[in-house]
Amino acid sequence: MKVVKRVLCPQRLRRVPPQFNWVDHRLVRDKHICGCSTQALALYLFLVTVADAQGLSYYSDGAIGQFLPLDAPALGRARHELSAAHLIAYQRPLYQVLALEEPRAPLPEPLPLGQILQAMERAP
Repeated sequence: MKVVKRVLCPQRLRRVPPQFNWVDHRLVRDKHICGCSTQALALYLFLVTVADAQGLSYYSDGAIGQFLPLDAPALGRARHELSAAHLIAYQRPLYQVLALEEPRAPLPEPLPLGQILQAMERAP
């Protein structure tokens, strides 16, 4: 059964706000969020929401704790996770939401040794 897309609530149609906040669909499509904890994803959503056009935010740990149910150790782990996933850069007191890296092309399948040797024999 094919699902036909249709706007469910036209009076609440989403628009990109003038303050330049959005969530890039490549987070899911390119699997950037795979392996991230819910705490890290909550922090990422918060940072994307409050960041300026350059991805910068200077919310303190205490201020973030007022919005997210993360104590200091959990916030530190979430921040480390996002840094390790190359989704944010952090240098106290600044966060930067980073542009998403393009996925790496898969490596070509290795050729059998016999095929490599034959190609070398034919080479001038």
